[in-house]
Amino acid sequence: MTFSLAIVGRPNVGKSTLFNRLVGKRLALVDDQPGVTRDLREGAARLGDLRFTVIDTAGLEEATDESLQGRMRKLTERAVDMADICLFMIDARTGVTPMDEVLAEILRKRAKHVILAANKGEGSAADSGVIEAWGLGLGEPIRLSAEHGEGLNDLYALLMPLADEYEERAEEDAPETDVDVCEDDPDAPRPITKAKPLQIAVVGRPNAGKSTLINQIMGEERLLTGPEAGITRDAISVQVDWDDVPMRIFDTAGMRKKAKIQEKLEKLSVSDGLRAVKFAEVVVVLLDAAIPFEQQDLRIADLAEREGRAVVIAVNKWDVEEDKQAKLRELREEFTRLLPQLRGAPLVTVSAKTGKGLDRLHTAIMKAQAVWNRRVTTAQLNRWLAGMLEQHPPPAPQGKRIKLRYMTQAKTRPPGFVVMCSHPDKMPDSYSRYLVNGLRESFDMPGTPIRLYMRGQSDKNPYKGRRKVNAGALTKHLGKGRPSGR
Repeated sequence: MTFSLAIVGRPNVGKSTLFNRLVGKRLALVDDQPGVTRDLREGAARLGDLRFTVIDTAGLEEATDESLQGRMRKLTERAVDMADICLFMIDARTGVTPMDEVLAEILRKRAKHVILAANKGEGSAADSGVIEAWGLGLGEPIRLSAEHGEGLNDLYALLMPLADEYEERAEEDAPETDVDVCEDDPDAPRPITKAKPLQIAVVGRPNAGKSTLINQIMGEERLLTGPEAGITRDAISVQVDWDDVPMRIFDTAGMRKKAKIQEKLEKLSVSDGLRAVKFAEVVVVLLDAAIPFEQQDLRIADLAEREGRAVVIAVNKWDVEEDKQAKLRELREEFTRLLPQLRGAPLVTVSAKTGKGLDRLHTAIMKAQAVWNRRVTTAQLNRWLAGMLEQHPPPAPQGKRIKLRYMTQAKTRPPGFVVMCSHPDKMPDSYSRYLVNGLRESFDMPGTPIRLYMRGQSDKNPYKGRRKVNAGALTKHLGKGRPSGR
C-alpha cells in the first residue's frame, strides 16, 4: 500500500458506493437516505495494478459544534489531514451547491492532493453538473458513475503518477534492514551522512511529550505543542544535526486505546505512527513518568521489536518526580518483567520541558544503533557455540539428540544468525531463548532484536546406498582400449 485515498463530499453523493467498488466488497452500507456513513472506514483498494488504502468518510456538513453532525465533520476533516490524496465527490445531477463550494475551499487549504469527481455522471442529465464543477477551481473533473463503474480509467490515469511519487518517497524514507553480512566489507556498518541520516521515530501515548522533546532537541518551537492530548495528527519528520550526527526524527500521533468512537477517531493517526516505526532505525518509546508501562506502551514497544528496530525507552517528565531513586528502581523492575523480549535495552530518564537528560538519550540512541549494526565473525561464534553446548547441551526429544554443527551471522540490522543442526523442527523454543540470551551477554547486544534461525543439515553418510563396484572389474574396465605399450 503506497498511499491513502480519502473519499470526501456532501452526504449522499455516492462515496460509499465508490468505496465498495474499489475494495471489491460491500463493506460500507449504501442507501438513498443521506448520512448513513458516520465513522471512518478503511479498506484495501485495487484499481488496475495500483494497490492503496481507501477511506470512506461521513458526508461533510456545516455543523461545527459538538452535535453528532459536528463530530462527524471533525472525523472527516481528520481524514482529509491524514490522507495522501483526497477524492472530492459532487453529485453531477444536482450540480454544484453552496456546500460544495465551502468544501472545495476547505480542501484547497488542507489537502495535499485533490482529485475532483462528478459522480452519477451517466447520461445527458449530468452534463450541466460536470461543466459547473470546473468553477470549483480544483482542475478538470472526472466524470464518474460509481454505481456502474464508469470513469475508473480516468481515475487510474490521475492516480498513477501520484502513486509513483509516493512509492519513490517510501523507498527514500525506508531504512536498510536485514542487510546480508559480508565479513570483508570495508564499508560496514553503513556510515551516517547528511544524505542518509540516522532515522528515529518517537512514539508513545498522547500527551507523553513527544513534540516537546523534539522541539528541545532542535532548539526551536518547530512542532505544535500544548496541554491538550492528541495535538499531533500525522507523522511529521524533521532533520537535525544532534551533537554533529545527522538525524531524521519522526514525530508521531499519540497511540492509545480508548472508548469506541475515540478509537475510530484516532485510527488513522495510529496507523500513520505504525508506518513511522517501519521507517525508523531506532524507535524511542516515550513514557510518562506518572503512568509508565500502560498496556498501550507495551504494545508499541513490542511492535518495534517485532519490526526488528532498535529500541530505547525514555521516561519523560522526570523533573517533577520527587523520589527519583525509588522510582527508577521500580521502573527497571517493571521493564524487566513486562518486556523480557527487550532485555537490556537502554532506559533513560529525561525532561522534555527543561532539556535535562538529552545527552543520556543521545548516547543511548547511538549505542542502540551500533548494537543494531553489530557483526560477529564466524570463528568467534563457533568458539562461543562450543562453550554453550558444553555448559548446557540441547535436549533429545523422542530420544533423538539434536546436534548443533556450526553457526554463522547471516544478516545485520537487526543481527540475524543461522545455526546448522539436525532436526531443526524439534528444537524447543526454550533452547533458542537460551542461545539468544547468551548472544546478548557474550557479544554485548543488549535490547536489540536478535533473529535466530535453525537450519537442517543431514548427518547421513553421503556415500550410503551407492552401488559397490568390484575393484577387479573396475581395473579390467579401465584397461579396455589402452595401447599395449609394445
